[in-house]
Amino acid sequence: MARKAAIIGGGVIGGGWTARFLLNGWDVGVFDPDPQAERKIAAVMHNARLALPALSDVPMPIEGTLTFHGTIGEAVEGAEYVQESVSERIDLKHKVYAQLQQANPGVLIGSSTSGFKASDLQQGSPAPENIIVAHPFNPVYLLPLSEISGSEKNSEATVEKTVQIMKDIGMFPLVIRKEIDAFIGNRFLEAVWREALWMLKDGIATTSEIDDAIRMGFGLRWGQMGLFETYRVAGGEAGMRHFMAQFGPALKWPWTKLMDVPEFNDALVDLVANQSDAQSGAYSIRELERIRDQNLVGFLRALKERNWGAGKVLRAHDEARAAVFHEQTDKGPKGEPLVMAHMQVLPGWIDYNGHMTESRYYFANSETIDAFLRLIGAGMDYVAAGHSYYSAETHIRHLGEAKLGDRLTGTLQILSADEKRFRSFVRIMKGDSCVATIEQLCLHVKMDEGKSAPAAPQVWANLKAIADAHSGLPLPEGAGRAVGQKK
Repeated sequence: MARKAAIIGGGVIGGGWTARFLLNGWDVGVFDPDPQAERKIAAVMHNARLALPALSDVPMPIEGTLTFHGTIGEAVEGAEYVQESVSERIDLKHKVYAQLQQANPGVLIGSSTSGFKASDLQQGSPAPENIIVAHPFNPVYLLPLSEISGSEKNSEATVEKTVQIMKDIGMFPLVIRKEIDAFIGNRFLEAVWREALWMLKDGIATTSEIDDAIRMGFGLRWGQMGLFETYRVAGGEAGMRHFMAQFGPALKWPWTKLMDVPEFNDALVDLVANQSDAQSGAYSIRELERIRDQNLVGFLRALKERNWGAGKVLRAHDEARAAVFHEQTDKGPKGEPLVMAHMQVLPGWIDYNGHMTESRYYFANSETIDAFLRLIGAGMDYVAAGHSYYSAETHIRHLGEAKLGDRLTGTLQILSADEKRFRSFVRIMKGDSCVATIEQLCLHVKMDEGKSAPAAPQVWANLKAIADAHSGLPLPEGAGRAVGQKK
C-alpha cells in the first residue's frame, strides 16, 4: 500500500512538493481553495515528469495517486505526513494547523515557510511537538535541499522522522542547529538580494548584468563547492588560513551596504520589473521553468557522475531504489528463464522518434547479464581479483517498440555453458510482449594475461547449476539466427 502525504496549498511550492512525493511513489491529497489549483498543479506535474526521471538511472517508482479535496480534513485523511505551503501569514498557518490536528491528531506537519521559526508556528497548538519547518527551494522536485528546523518542543524522534521522510523522497535534509529567522539559505540570499537592489538602484548594473555575474562566474562554483570550500581553494596550497589572512582585512572595507536597506517604493519596483521584463519577457513562465529544469538536470547529472555535492544525494537515492528492484530478481536456478533485471525507459534512453534508442537495447542486455554475473559470483569483487567474462559475440533482434516511461524486464536463459564460456539468450519484455532478444557469447578471461581461462570452481558450479536447470527448455525462437535470415 502506498504511503500518503497531504499538501495544503497548491501554489508554486506546494505544486513542487506534490510532484516530488507523487513521482517517488506516494499518494498525495491536495487542498487548495483556488479554483485554478488543479490546472496549475497539472502544469507543474507536466514539467516534473520531463525533468525528475532524467536524473534517475534506475526505474522510477510507480507514480502515486493524486486527489484534490474540498476540505483540509478530507485531504489529510490517512496521511502520515503533511506539507503546509500556504501564504506567509502566521494567522493563516495557525488556522490551518488547528484544522489539521483536529482532523488527524498526531500527524506530522512540515511547513514550507521561508522565514517563520518553528516556535512561532507552534504557538497555540495542542500538539506543538508535531509541527516543524521543512523549507525547500524551487523547483522542489529537482533541488534536494530541505532545511529542517525545530524548536525545543520537537523531540529528537520527530526531527529524525522528518529527516527520514525527506530522504525517502530523494531530498537532502539539513538540520538547523539553532532556531533563526529565515534559516540558512534565505539569510544568505537576503544579503545578496539587498546588494543587488542597491547596485540596480544606483545605476551600477542592470538585472541582466547582475544575473550574468552570478551565472557566468561564482554561481557555477557555488553550485558544486559552496562558499567555504570555494575560498579554501582560493587560498592555494596554503589553504584557508592563507585566504583569511589575505582577504580578512577586506571585511572592514566599506564594500557592502548590508545593514542599509534601499527604500522600497514604486520607483524601485518599476525599475526592477521593467528591466526584468526586458531581460526575460520573451519567454513564458512555463518556458523558463523548462529551460531551468533542463539546465539543472544537466548540471546535477554531471555532479552525479562524479558523486559530488548534490549528485551524491541523487546517487544514494538511486542505489536505495535499485536495491529494491534487485530484491525482485531470481536468486538461484529454476527450470525457466531467470528474471534478472527490472528497468524503465528514462528520458535519456529515447531518440528523436520518442522510442528507446538502439544503444539502450544493448545496455538493457548488459544490465541483465551483469545481474546474472553477480548471481553466479562473478561480480565486481571477482573482477577486482583479475577474472572476468568478456562479450565475444552479440546478436540483437528488435521485435517491438519501447517508449518513454515503459517498464521493462530482462530475462535470461542459458543455451550452453562450459568452464570457459556461456551462451545466453536474453529477452527484453514489456509486460507480456517481447520487444527485443539478445543472444550473446561470453568468454571467461584471466585479465592480466588477456587469455581465456577456466572460471573459478564455485563460479563454474553456480553457472552449471543454472545451465542444467535450463537444459530441458526448448531452444528459443530466433536463437542462432543470422542477420537477415528469413523466418
